[in-house]
Amino acid sequence: MLISEVFHSIQGEGELTGVPSVFVRTSGCNLRCTWCDTPYASWNPDGRAWTIPQIVAAVESHPTTRHVVLTGGEPMIAKDVAALATALRATNRHLTIETAATVPPAGIACDLASLSPKLLNAAPDPVRHAAWRRRHEATRWQPDVVRAWIDHYPYQFKFVVAQPADVEEMEHMLRALKRDVPRHKVLLMPESRSLETMRERAGWLGELCKARGYRYAHRLHIELYGNRRGT
Repeated sequence: MLISEVFHSIQGEGELTGVPSVFVRTSGCNLRCTWCDTPYASWNPDGRAWTIPQIVAAVESHPTTRHVVLTGGEPMIAKDVAALATALRATNRHLTIETAATVPPAGIACDLASLSPKLLNAAPDPVRHAAWRRRHEATRWQPDVVRAWIDHYPYQFKFVVAQPADVEEMEHMLRALKRDVPRHKVLLMPESRSLETMRERAGWLGELCKARGYRYAHRLHIELYGNRRGT
């Protein structure tokens, strides 16, 4: 399967923020977010072919790290992803799958489904990327798929927020699921690829989380390392 990178770092987002983890980043995505911070796994997917035993060996080269994160791009479109997830779980590690929740889980091995449905703020430019915008908008929100994930797995929602109005859109999407989603399971991250932008948006977003009962989700890896590959 095509793998963009495998690296050892600190989980920077979500409920497991701060936990040392090995990240397996697949290459390829079925969306094209305008603010994507891993274009090398989406807009211009690169990488090399790895076998599942090679990936597992790379993860096991960090024996004290008990958490592994399958991410992308969109890992759920990767060839043999279900077999890879099973092999990673067989190492007795906690497996998080980071996904936009556009592809059904179909029984995949997973300890935490980290679901990041995309809001309107992610849409590609309608002039420069007209074809991708149509495809992106038709794909980004799949309520039936989201329900399949949250009905069968421990989960968290991570929404990328650029302005207060994004939260109204997010709440409309969650209501459409017709599920009781606890507010502490909804994490709001400031859209940012720089420390300056993240800190600028943290103030109003933090206050919004306090007012509505959601969790504010800082992006610790940007704080620690900046927006660079392998972190």
